Amino acid sequence: MKNPKYICYYINRGYMIKELNKQYKLNKKSILNILLIIFVIGGIFGFIYETIFYKIDLGYFTKRGSTYGPWIPIYGFGSLLIILTTIKYNKKPLLVFLISTLVTGILEYLTGYILLNTFNLRLWDYNNEILNFGNINGFICLRSVLFFGISGLLLMYFILPTVIKIYKKSNKRLFNTISIILSTLFILDIIIYRCLHM
Repeated sequence: MKNPKYICYYINRGYMIKELNKQYKLNKKSILNILLIIFVIGGIFGFIYETIFYKIDLGYFTKRGSTYGPWIPIYGFGSLLIILTTIKYNKKPLLVFLISTLVTGILEYLTGYILLNTFNLRLWDYNNEILNFGNINGFICLRSVLFFGISGLLLMYFILPTVIKIYKKSNKRLFNTISIILSTLFILDIIIYRCLHM
């Protein structure tokens, strides 16, 4: 695996876009709209996962996340981070799993730490949950990062290829319009919720 300092270089040089173009033969506009849909799908996937998990943990349904809609931002951003860091290695599932586990664990820990220490906001606390072995300060635990690693495999080997297949077979204008509308709603939801709950 390349040195982590090159991640900024990859982003600045459009590395992820180049790699997706090389593997799937898509132009930049197509890739951008596909990534916007992946961002939304990731957020919705996280909302569904947490709704089910906390129903098991608490015994009743509870609205999860820091938005009004059925999506959780960290899962959307995590999905994009997984693609960014694993796209070059998608012929090596074990490496995809390990990288996904590592980068999402770092993302979750840093997000939780920054929210708590900058905004005095705690959105999750693994200290108070079931299956919280490997818990580090309530921000991450082994169960969560292993789930994110498995989710990375699902993303790279099923969700991303399926979305690309749908894109190639669909009306491009319609797909692009839907991706822009949904991702804009998601981002506005994040902003509005934060502004009203600060």
